[in-house]
Amino acid sequence: MPRPYFNSNTFRWTGVAVLLSVIIAFVSCEKEVNIKLDTGEPTLVIEGGIENDLPPVVLLTRSIGYFEKIDLETLQNTSVHGAEVYVSDGTKRIRLKEYSLDTGVNGNKFYYYSIIDFSNPVFPPVDSVILGELEKYYTLTVIVDGKVYESTTKIPTPTPVDSIQTTVPARPDADPNARILRVFFRDPDTAGNYLRYYTSLNNGPMYPALNSVFTDEIINGTAFNSEFPLAEPRSTTRSFDSLGVCYPGDTVTLKWTAIEKRVYDFWSTYEFSLGTLGSPFATPIQVKSNISNGALGVWAGYGALYYTIVAE
Repeated sequence: MPRPYFNSNTFRWTGVAVLLSVIIAFVSCEKEVNIKLDTGEPTLVIEGGIENDLPPVVLLTRSIGYFEKIDLETLQNTSVHGAEVYVSDGTKRIRLKEYSLDTGVNGNKFYYYSIIDFSNPVFPPVDSVILGELEKYYTLTVIVDGKVYESTTKIPTPTPVDSIQTTVPARPDADPNARILRVFFRDPDTAGNYLRYYTSLNNGPMYPALNSVFTDEIINGTAFNSEFPLAEPRSTTRSFDSLGVCYPGDTVTLKWTAIEKRVYDFWSTYEFSLGTLGSPFATPIQVKSNISNGALGVWAGYGALYYTIVAE
């Protein structure tokens, strides 16, 4: 069962990490909006998520023009304020409040909807709290300018990994001092399992990997092991040789999450689109939203497990 009240420092920093992960994905998502260049009107973009033992977090923005400059000020100006945002677990329905998070850059802020101000967490009464629970469904309802947008997601139960190691990357040009995560995992014998992973390096921000989602379509019911590159911010300036790796003594936290198919479809089409952005040889792809009424984005349930390892 989720715990509506627990250590405030743990809640604060875990919550901030989750929120920042959502915001980082949102920043990239703004580049992926597909609208007609000549007559397209700004479209509502919804990105929200709920994780086991954590509250829901929702970001509302308007899409921006394809050729517009993307910076913190632009993103701040696209935020949607004063919306009605509700989350229901089938028994309880709560209204989320709007809060802001200071980016620390020129006074720019990100705005989000949740039940708690992560910059100064004060726990609300238990009857106004919804925290994620495994195997439960959650419905998001957003009302903006009289239009109603809805989506329902489930938090699946994650399958634990068997073990995690850090090894030299398996490529001929690899730096012998570099290390990469190798995860040993046995997939359940039921088909239709989907996962998304994130990493944090030395207690830094938790980022989703550049190719972060997987399906068990090929490896269903089998035991396998594979390299999982460390996640990088898309704005990284690190050299190519050092991408996705750590070094002995580094502390790596792996966030291993189970997701449902519609969430997988969104992130897989989004990441494919982002990876081929600007390529004249890429096949056009439509990012698959799971929000009703023409909104872009995703409402996602995450069944999360966390693992921490010191690279050797």
